[in-house]
Amino acid sequence: MIEVREILAGSTELAVPALLALRPHFVPAQLVEVIDVRLRPDGYRLVGAFDDESDWAAAIAGFRITYALVRGLHLVVDEMATIPTSRGRGHASALVDWLKEEAVRQHCAELHLDSAVGPDRQAAHRLYLRHHLWISAHHFHCEL
Repeated sequence: MIEVREILAGSTELAVPALLALRPHFVPAQLVEVIDVRLRPDGYRLVGAFDDESDWAAAIAGFRITYALVRGLHLVVDEMATIPTSRGRGHASALVDWLKEEAVRQHCAELHLDSAVGPDRQAAHRLYLRHHLWISAHHFHCEL
């Protein structure tokens, strides 16, 4: 059985294995510090999907609720990742359902999620499309 619950400050290490699957350039202690010291004060939150097999979150989502002129109040998913050995077992799907429910609880008009492109992202994109998240924009950036 999958349990979805928020991962609060002081327990951020429960998200580290899944986060490292998406952000491998970090070391665990650095991830915890960046999240708890830099991101959480600005409204960043973590939610995890847990099962009976481990104390660690099998999948995580990092998100924030923000306001923009173009969207109004909305929930933005910054990270969504699943430990490779747990993929395909429903953890990410449970997270998407929880995030949509949280957006409604917080009176958000929309949920937004950016996802990188490439052949290694196709399974994630299928998941998002199954949950009625549509490709609605191009995301542009440049390195400075």
